[in-house]
Amino acid sequence: MDEKRDVPMKERIVVTGLGLVTPLGVGKDEFFPRLLSGDGGISGLEAFNADNVASHLGAEVRNFRPRDFISTKNLRRMDKTSSLATAAARMALEDAGIVVGRENRDRVGILLGTAFGATDVTVQVAGTLLSQGPLSVNPILVPNTVMNAPAAHASIEMGFRGVNTTVTQYAVSAETAIAYALSEIKRGVADVLLTGGVDILSKFYYEALSRFRGLSPDDGGREGARPFDQERNGYVAGEGCGILCLESLASARERGANIYCEISGAGLCSSAETPTGWPEDSQGVRQALRRVLQQAGISITDVTAIMAAANGGRLLDLAEARAYEEAFASCEQKPFVTSIKGAIGESFSGGGIRACSLALSVQNKCLPPTVGLSDPLMPLNFVMEKKKEVVIKNAVLAGVSFGGTYAYLVFSACGDMRG
Repeated sequence: MDEKRDVPMKERIVVTGLGLVTPLGVGKDEFFPRLLSGDGGISGLEAFNADNVASHLGAEVRNFRPRDFISTKNLRRMDKTSSLATAAARMALEDAGIVVGRENRDRVGILLGTAFGATDVTVQVAGTLLSQGPLSVNPILVPNTVMNAPAAHASIEMGFRGVNTTVTQYAVSAETAIAYALSEIKRGVADVLLTGGVDILSKFYYEALSRFRGLSPDDGGREGARPFDQERNGYVAGEGCGILCLESLASARERGANIYCEISGAGLCSSAETPTGWPEDSQGVRQALRRVLQQAGISITDVTAIMAAANGGRLLDLAEARAYEEAFASCEQKPFVTSIKGAIGESFSGGGIRACSLALSVQNKCLPPTVGLSDPLMPLNFVMEKKKEVVIKNAVLAGVSFGGTYAYLVFSACGDMRG
């Protein structure tokens, strides 16, 4: 194990389990090979009709069978958002080799991010309430309208009783939740935390995004997700869940657990933007990058790769590209830059899926290509048509939200990856 950072093992936090329910498949073994091959999860919508808006593509979760992961008794009370999160949480715990029982259940918890929650259920409840009155509302549905329902359902299904918190922070909900989880383990509040993000597509949510002129094609042209491309014209909405199992390096070594990587730093900041506006300049990105590298104890030259937040939006992609061009201008070896939102869409809490992807990239020494990128807007070291095999020392996970909110994380290799 690499001991280069002069930090006690109990304060070094590592990833020991991953759970994924995504437009590219369920579980890491289906998801990651498809991601590396350049496969895309974006296609015509099947779950609902979107003929009344200009956009018709989405990155939907398909072929997901909740009963494979969740007991029938508990599944009856869950909405789609909660079933995605509970299934991913179970996968992450099982991947980590952790069994919840009397001796550890009070020290295992969940810290989940969701940007919008169960919009399908909320619309259903509101429609019944307004048209038929409160007595006609199905009482089973009401608890699922609150943001913490997915985390609560996951804890009930698996029987852990530790930290249970939900973070809602726009398009960096998952990244912020992961940063929060790091601090909670370091504070000694929990031994194991499941963390990441979940959001779903619904008709109401999709139409709202379209009317905010966020979805491709935002001003005409060919519909599609093209991160960092000259012809980008908006993002494609997605859904899914990605959850990581975090614990201290000391705990992982004691258990002999498989370690994907270390999360060595988190950097949060903001800039003044309108509530629905993406950042137009690069200052916020550069500030977040400086903060996360400082906390990770590394320099700009130590960064091997960046998993960018770029989603195909005109402002976000330009601001992010400019920031990296400026930040790494003096580096002889520029970091590789990729974005997977051309494959999985923009779900706003997709930082959980992206974090799982980056952990797998660090362990497997391979970065996925940026699906949809053919004509880069700037001469960065993009991973484009094919995957890039590279030894990743330190990789940055970039989280940028409308409203000018930033959450950056550093994922670092841990020697032989074995506790």
